[in-house]
Amino acid sequence: MDQQTLRQWESRCIQEEPPFCQAACPLRVDARAFVGFLAKGDADGARKVLERTLPLPGVLGRVCEAPCEAACKRREAGDAVGIGRLERFAMLHGKPGPRPMRLPGRGKSALVLGCGVAALTCAWDLLKKGYGVGLHTLGQPLFGDLAELSAAILPPEALEAELATLKSLGLALDETSGDAAALEALPREALAQGRAVFLEYGLAARFGAGYPARADVDPVTLAAADGGEGVFLGGWPDGAGRIRCIDAAADGRRTASSMDRWLSGASLTASREKEGVAQTRLFTSMAGVEPLARIVPAGADYDAAEAVREAARCLQCQCLECVRICAFLSKHKAYPKVYARQIYNNAAIVKGQHLANTLVNSCSLCGLCERVCPEHFAMAELCLTARQDMVARGVMPQSAHEFALEDMAQACGPDAALSRPDPETGTCAAVFFPGCQLAASHPHHVKSAYALLRRELSGGVGLMLRCCGIPAHWAGQEELSRQAAREFADQWRALGQPRVIAACSGCLSMLRGPLFQAAAPGLAAVSLWETLAALPLPEPRPAVPAAPLALHDPCTARDDAGYRAGARAVASALGVAVDELPLSGELAECCGFGGLMAQVDAPLGKAVAQGRADRSPLDYLACCAMCRDRLAATGKRTWHLLDFVFPGPAAAQGGDPAATPGPGYSGRVEARAALKQELLRELWGEEPQADASLPELLVPPELLARLEERRILVPELRRAVREAGKRLLLDVDSGRMLASFRPRRVTFWAEFASEDGHLRLTNAWSHRMIVPGAGGVQEAPAQSGAVVNRVDQTYVPASGSWTCAACGQELAPSPVVASYLGSVFTISLLSCPACGQTLVPEDLALGRMFEVEQLLEDK
Repeated sequence: MDQQTLRQWESRCIQEEPPFCQAACPLRVDARAFVGFLAKGDADGARKVLERTLPLPGVLGRVCEAPCEAACKRREAGDAVGIGRLERFAMLHGKPGPRPMRLPGRGKSALVLGCGVAALTCAWDLLKKGYGVGLHTLGQPLFGDLAELSAAILPPEALEAELATLKSLGLALDETSGDAAALEALPREALAQGRAVFLEYGLAARFGAGYPARADVDPVTLAAADGGEGVFLGGWPDGAGRIRCIDAAADGRRTASSMDRWLSGASLTASREKEGVAQTRLFTSMAGVEPLARIVPAGADYDAAEAVREAARCLQCQCLECVRICAFLSKHKAYPKVYARQIYNNAAIVKGQHLANTLVNSCSLCGLCERVCPEHFAMAELCLTARQDMVARGVMPQSAHEFALEDMAQACGPDAALSRPDPETGTCAAVFFPGCQLAASHPHHVKSAYALLRRELSGGVGLMLRCCGIPAHWAGQEELSRQAAREFADQWRALGQPRVIAACSGCLSMLRGPLFQAAAPGLAAVSLWETLAALPLPEPRPAVPAAPLALHDPCTARDDAGYRAGARAVASALGVAVDELPLSGELAECCGFGGLMAQVDAPLGKAVAQGRADRSPLDYLACCAMCRDRLAATGKRTWHLLDFVFPGPAAAQGGDPAATPGPGYSGRVEARAALKQELLRELWGEEPQADASLPELLVPPELLARLEERRILVPELRRAVREAGKRLLLDVDSGRMLASFRPRRVTFWAEFASEDGHLRLTNAWSHRMIVPGAGGVQEAPAQSGAVVNRVDQTYVPASGSWTCAACGQELAPSPVVASYLGSVFTISLLSCPACGQTLVPEDLALGRMFEVEQLLEDK
């Protein structure tokens, strides 16, 4: 992403657009912030907001005509907020701030001719910018008509205070009248001296010339068309002949900016779009906003309690539509414009900590933010593009998506993948593609649905078991996604290019997407629900609940109206009453699995699932296997729609399918493998060869839950025990044994004990750092030019007297050179003096070692 692209992304987020009141203010006063302070009872803070922006704040804060009220969003639900009265309250009750600061002298000066708000504002701003300013009233009373207002509205001391401030800034004031000739010469002499000149409306008679109408003056610069270069005008009355203070002040500010540019030789017109009244793209939803009338003060002005109540009516206008409905956006404490900048900065880092890696990788990519954004800002597109860029540049953290990609590899590998034509006819007019998640969590439904499709559809129905490759797509692994598409396409062509009936909406989005359409031109895919809606459903059917079920749409079906309509049609045919959840259909919320959110940020994934489960007190109905399992994991009773089409094992055994938990990561791997073996045996008459060399491990339920949190699969631990052989560590006190195994970039540790002829797993952990003597690693790889970081600390297990089972020798502390991603560390670990086997304790692996691994990956 280059700077231009970044700006394009940033411009699509409207959160930083000015609120309606501020956009309508000629001086751009931040009324939202000002009123926000008053709502908290902070008059001092409110006054500071006014003083930061307003010239002559002690005057304008009392007499401002408040054009902002006409643009107040609150008018759509009640009366506009009384910003004008609140400004008066702040000036009456707020503590004055310090006098404004003057920039260092510029060595240049200006002549301001006039006595009203426009002239005084022009002088105020120029003085603050460091210019010398001479203000000549031409004999007119200073402050003009303002001096005639009653003391109740504008006390004389307020005028005196602002005059004192002007003089403290260096104002040279001349209130003499002078003779006509001298007056006429003032502007010419000033221009000859290189000074800029401001002529306030109302001075025409003193100069013997007509004052140009506003329409005849450049609206951006207010430069006089015929008064010579360097002359600027302002302070015109409105259409009714009245001079509004706020408009006069805006003219004075605009001319001061023009005079500053003229004196410094800068462009008079460049980058002036933030001056004066403007349009705003800000969107503020009024959904659910109750109408409220304005608070009427008991006296002439608000008292403190009345001011707080009136200020509390302010909507504090902002957009944040996406942040309100997305836990991911909310967690990172900002909004898309900020995130675009953070992602850009993250990609630009060559050396140093990449602080936005988690931000990039934990988005669910569901696209809901784009749907609710008035400008259609797509965080999914931004994050996915960033992931693809990180992968292409080789800076994607290894641990970010590796577990999910390994699960995908298993689903596409020889243990679980299957592609066969109809077992009876050998033909394949259609092929059932249940997807890897339905096969993992509801394999019985895969078998039942396949039997129904074969019975009801003509021409033969084949079966394909594998993953569609969406985890690789989510991970930004474009080449791996293309490989998945090519492998699918090869199998699809081998089956005769049948119509694909897919159970998973995520699979459908991939099959219909550009990668699969390029790899398999002509591939046609339809959802299982649309297919079942047109078929007679089997009898007898499981009983359906009497109460309605809240229907959860998968977020990947956001653009698939046919999938959603088919699911509802099947539910209706089954007699299942459904209730539509908030944020459903095209606005469906993610369950926390999409985009690999749950892998990168498990707590966030759980929070997203819990938030979805809390949307309704009803039991839920899901048509996606993963959605069903994730919602059920929150404790929400959740049915899968196929539970009402086919009786499953839980129902057959008198259980409750809605309360049955999902199988977990290890269970999914084993279920997919078991499903393939059962189908080959039952339908195609093949006897698959199981790997009998893997030892059985008894895993207590509480330990299995811990393994789920640690993303450790039981099959991996069984392999660790098998591969260790006699290369084990033994705790002579308890008889526990410890095996380590490094099949790839992760070392697994399996702690187990022998009980009654069985092996019982007692604990397990893992780490990515390469440690000699652990997991079969003989020595750390050579690190060319690497600096060895020495850690003067010995790490030992929390308990046990450990010996080497192979050598029989007691382990003793020994220095070990560990490494990860080019960094090398010398630490002291328990090792076998004879064979060098090393013990990495659980606390070290999951504590300090994990922290260092994460730090190095983010670098």
